[in-house]
Amino acid sequence: MATQDKIVVIGAGIGGLVSAALLAARGLGVTVLEAATAPGGKMREVQTGTGLDSVAIDGGPTVFTLRHVFDEIFDRCGASLDDALTLVPATILARHAWGTDRLDLFADPAASEGAIGDFAGAREAEGYRAFRAEARRIFETLDRPFLQAPQTNPLGLTWRMGWRGFADLNRIRPYESLWRALGDHFRDPRLRQLFGRYATYCGSSPFRCPATLMLIAHVEASGVWLIDGGMHQLTRALEALALRNGAIFRYAAPVAEMLVEHGRAAGVVLASGERITARAVVCNADPAALAAGTFGAAVRRAVPAVPLRRRSSSAMVWCARGTASGFPLVRHNVFFSGDSRAEFAALAADRLAHDPSVYVCAQDRGADDARAGDGPERCQIPERFQIIVNAPPTGDTHPLTQAETDQCTQSMHATLSRAGLTLDLPAQATVLTTPADFATLFPSTGGALYGQASHGWAASFRRPGSRTRIPGLYCAGGSTHPGAGVPMAALSARLAVDSLLRDHASMARSHPVAMPGGMSTRSARTVASA
Repeated sequence: MATQDKIVVIGAGIGGLVSAALLAARGLGVTVLEAATAPGGKMREVQTGTGLDSVAIDGGPTVFTLRHVFDEIFDRCGASLDDALTLVPATILARHAWGTDRLDLFADPAASEGAIGDFAGAREAEGYRAFRAEARRIFETLDRPFLQAPQTNPLGLTWRMGWRGFADLNRIRPYESLWRALGDHFRDPRLRQLFGRYATYCGSSPFRCPATLMLIAHVEASGVWLIDGGMHQLTRALEALALRNGAIFRYAAPVAEMLVEHGRAAGVVLASGERITARAVVCNADPAALAAGTFGAAVRRAVPAVPLRRRSSSAMVWCARGTASGFPLVRHNVFFSGDSRAEFAALAADRLAHDPSVYVCAQDRGADDARAGDGPERCQIPERFQIIVNAPPTGDTHPLTQAETDQCTQSMHATLSRAGLTLDLPAQATVLTTPADFATLFPSTGGALYGQASHGWAASFRRPGSRTRIPGLYCAGGSTHPGAGVPMAALSARLAVDSLLRDHASMARSHPVAMPGGMSTRSARTVASA
């Protein structure tokens, strides 16, 4: 059976959802095809427990930043983000622990500076002030010419920056590592470790990624919001936004093959055998799947293949409903390894770290809530937790053994225990996702969660852009330009949609029969989500 649609979007992750919403708002017919049974992609919900004890826990990104990106997307679709979601600014950005040493970073930069001064001395507070200024300068230097613009090369970026382009390019410090640059600001190794952790936001090592990634610190310091109901509610809001403008969603509809006719993307074939023709295809899967032939031989040349050594990190992720005691958790908490260099050396060698850093998201905590676990007695009120330990992306080549998985679980609890935190995570209410599981969810990645690692000065230029080598086939998502993270995935979708609209406008002028009606808005029609 064949059906006709103008645009097919493969994948209902953030990139696919934003693409569908923006395209539908422009009056184009959009069908979103998703292999899973619900939207979200990596921003998924995980069900733990059974029966009446079953609860949904965010199993993907937990930090919402750069909200103006989503404000603009909803505005372009004739809606308001505040009408769709309840957002509360976090007072405490994150709580950090090195054994019994603790440090909070705050939404108020003066409060963060004061806390760092109390923690490590006046010189380190001054270093933080200088670091924050440099992170902001790097972000502002790259925001419009790179993050919000189509993929380019170093020469193209220099040209976009204008007459001071070459000087500005050097000032973003692309040729030195983040770890080394942090040494210019901080003598305290704990602070280098804290701010070096931002490299893991794109699945990279602070010892190998460029100092340019300081910009991530500015993004987080500019504001973190908590979404009422959890991060997965953002995917539901984007789905509703696209549906309202006429998009069609089909779940449990995996794509087996992409069609190419006369050198252009022409649609897809589902695993069921159904053929859906289209004037263009937006692929929200990791581009590595294209190059690996996951979507058929016809599109293997669409993007360059990703060598295994360039994969970003994966993770061990526990989603659980349990109890906490002995440590005053807030929403976002980081418990650091005793040896950061050894931790990342192990990951580089495709091994789990013996002494890992651990991230704990206490999903039922509010903007600055540290109720449970404050006292010496164990709190008996169950809470939802997501716990993350970085892992190598070898889910398709060297899946972890049960012994390695058990050892990682023990190491995770040991890191927490050094800080005084005890988590009681009942087995029947805990779901562990390993790199092998992520490799199954996201084919051809090995479980890499961020596309290519940001290692070396040229890494940011190696990510695939919106356009591919096959006309009519576009890429969107956190594995494409401008990179990993929720707002970056949304920006990638915006870039893909803008490229698609420009290309189709050009085709309409050259071949008016190909797209009757051009970009005019369609009348309202009944929509469906299957």
